[in-house]
Amino acid sequence: KYSMEEDNYGQQDGHYRENDDGASSDATEGHDDEDEIYEGEYQGVPAYSDGKPPDGHVALGQPVSDSLKNHKDLEKETQTDEEELAQQYELILQECGHGRFQWQLYFVLGLALMSDGVEVFVVGFVLPSAETDMCVPNSGAGWLGSIVYLGMMVGAFFWGGLSDRVGRKQILLISLSVNGFFAFLSSFVQGYNMFLFCRMVSGFGIGGAVPIVFSFFAEVLAREKRGEHLSWLCMFWMIGGIYASAMAWAIIPHYGWSFSMGSAYQFHSWRVFVVVCALPCVSAVVTLTFMPESPRFYLQIGKHDEAWMVLKHIHDTNMRARGEPERVFTVSTQNSGCRTSHFCQLSALFRYYGLSVWFPDVIKHLQADEYASRVKIHNNERIEDFTFNFTLENQIHRNGLFLNDRFIAMKFKAVTFKDSSFLNCYFEDVSSVGSFFRNCTFVDSFFYNTDIDDSKLINSRVINSSFHHNKTGCQVTFEDDYSAYWVYFVNFLGTLAVLPGNIVSALLMDKIGRLSMLGGSMVLSGISCFFLWFGTSESMMIFMLCLYNGLSISAWNSLDVVTTELYPTDRRGTGFGFCNAMCKLAAVLGNLIFGSLVGITKAIPILLASSVLVCGGLIGLRLPDTRANVLM
Repeated sequence: KYSMEEDNYGQQDGHYRENDDGASSDATEGHDDEDEIYEGEYQGVPAYSDGKPPDGHVALGQPVSDSLKNHKDLEKETQTDEEELAQQYELILQECGHGRFQWQLYFVLGLALMSDGVEVFVVGFVLPSAETDMCVPNSGAGWLGSIVYLGMMVGAFFWGGLSDRVGRKQILLISLSVNGFFAFLSSFVQGYNMFLFCRMVSGFGIGGAVPIVFSFFAEVLAREKRGEHLSWLCMFWMIGGIYASAMAWAIIPHYGWSFSMGSAYQFHSWRVFVVVCALPCVSAVVTLTFMPESPRFYLQIGKHDEAWMVLKHIHDTNMRARGEPERVFTVSTQNSGCRTSHFCQLSALFRYYGLSVWFPDVIKHLQADEYASRVKIHNNERIEDFTFNFTLENQIHRNGLFLNDRFIAMKFKAVTFKDSSFLNCYFEDVSSVGSFFRNCTFVDSFFYNTDIDDSKLINSRVINSSFHHNKTGCQVTFEDDYSAYWVYFVNFLGTLAVLPGNIVSALLMDKIGRLSMLGGSMVLSGISCFFLWFGTSESMMIFMLCLYNGLSISAWNSLDVVTTELYPTDRRGTGFGFCNAMCKLAAVLGNLIFGSLVGITKAIPILLASSVLVCGGLIGLRLPDTRANVLM
């Protein structure tokens, strides 16, 4: 056994040594010398009971020049040392126990992961309002969703690679700071191009969250706790989705939560929502500053003393929380093996982002179809000397004649005038949303403080008429808009439905295996996704979406756990970052494909996602498991 007590050990020249009196801890009494792990062995240098090294090894204190060894022998020695270091680190983590320190880090890193979930959902919720507010033409619509994921794709690989060289904590702090600053800045910019740039850089910053968070947390978890607690950590991504959905539901539809500075600067409710969604990132940055660096990273770069101090801090923190502050830090040796496996994540992420991010548009199209079925059509009407001071909604007027009429302090909402004439009419303080005048004629008419401009006068003639003090910008309003509340509430329900799947995956991850859960979850979610095709009503689609989300989350959690265990410490951030970058590429493809088809047909997106899920799940079932792996 190797034991350590603060009053029996001192530090000299950066190393911990026994006191000169040769006193030993009571915890080691009665143990053979061959069971001891001395300070040098903690650093990855193996000890030999007979004082002689086995074949292929060099005796301690009698190094042989590397030039006398062949390349194969050097690789073998390096591999042996790395395996022994990994085994010893695993034993030290078991001695440290699982307690207060891991839970503190769990909540801190959970806030960072929550920020990633918020960033994903912000795209879908802000997309319609931002593009309307900034008068984005149809040709530019949809770029917001794609460009954010492009930023996240580059950021995942960039920050993940840096974390392997600079450190988990420091790089995570920088990446989250970039995300928080540009997310906050994006809520104030007015131009769409500048808004796209800010959201792209914000996505670039948050791209480092997933690869670093899981690498960091895995490196302070013992093997028997790793699968379960990494799965619990995944729950914060769901909490981020719930937070974004709830905030969107509570903030965006409130058009009154806005202010303007003239006609050039508008700050609508969706911008308030963007600011609120940056709060988890800010909280993560503040709390992360009080946490230490990953001890496994310190070991990997040769900072053994720093690693030992962090491990001792973990041990002491957990023991104090248990009421055992004087417990001796002991470590014993044993043998174990490790296996690695590799597989692709694209199928799971392609279907998730493709369906989830664009689901608000699916609901809106269903609502639009139902809304259009209730349209009122007026043909060949003649209205003379009448004052319109109320809202006209969901109407079509064909071949109408409006003579000496007044439109004052009113609103056109989803109203279309076709082949109609307006003679000597007066328009004042008029707002129009989704309303157009097609092939109409205006004669001797006067417009004051309206938003009626060339974009709404399609193939229309304006004769001897004048426009004064026109409203600038596009009109965003959610007043009396039940559909806006409903879309956000549906997303809230869909995200909340993930909770049971999260709990099940956390409890069973270490019992049934990562890949069994991965394959089973993907196949079942693929089957449930297929039945979305038969949804003919909003309630049916919502129920199937909740079922699909609840079944698919276990696959997501399994992917995160296996990817963490798959790579060695010096390449864990890079490898996870690369996989996550490929996932964001799948998200971009999913956005583009599903977005282009959502208004045309729902069969192709659903069948595509379902087939990709089932095929990916069947492949996942044939891969080797990683739960026996130590963190190499």
